[in-house]
Amino acid sequence: MSQESGEKLRLRVITSKQLLVDELVEAAALPGLEGEVGILPGHRPLILGLGTGSLSYRHGTKENRLSISGGYATISAREVIVFTELSQDEKVDAAEKG
Repeated sequence: MSQESGEKLRLRVITSKQLLVDELVEAAALPGLEGEVGILPGHRPLILGLGTGSLSYRHGTKENRLSISGGYATISAREVIVFTELSQDEKVDAAEKG
């Protein structure tokens, strides 16, 4: 699985209340039930159960992180869709910002 220059993934992170992320990213890492799963453009199709942990994604030199609590993700060569809930810590941070 090679990553050609300029290839991106569409990452969508969805909770029961809102669409949290809808971006083109270069890479993502998800907390799977059996450990972290790294995803690059061209990844094989996969449905992944998620545990509690950090979802991270990279766009250029900027890396973003969200603390999530369970859910699942559908992964294809060009798209990752994550259905999850924020961890309690992330909910507190979001409430303080808003």
